[in-house]
Amino acid sequence: MATITIRNLDDEVAERLRLQARLRGVSVEQEARRVLAEGTRWTRREIAAQAAAIRARQPPSRMSSVDLIREDRDR
Repeated sequence: MATITIRNLDDEVAERLRLQARLRGVSVEQEARRVLAEGTRWTRREIAAQAAAIRARQPPSRMSSVDLIREDRDR
């Protein structure tokens, strides 16, 4: 098993984690393990498929990236 240390955790995030742990009746450490496990459950293939689905919903751009950069530079 790995061990990690999280530095500079926002006080509000830490408080929400403590509250969630209290509501579930578990330690803060156990709640942090649960949150991390749920947040990292997707495989690379699933993430790539999700990204492809998002890209497919976007209308294709008729401008090249070079034209977009030039247009932005001219502003």
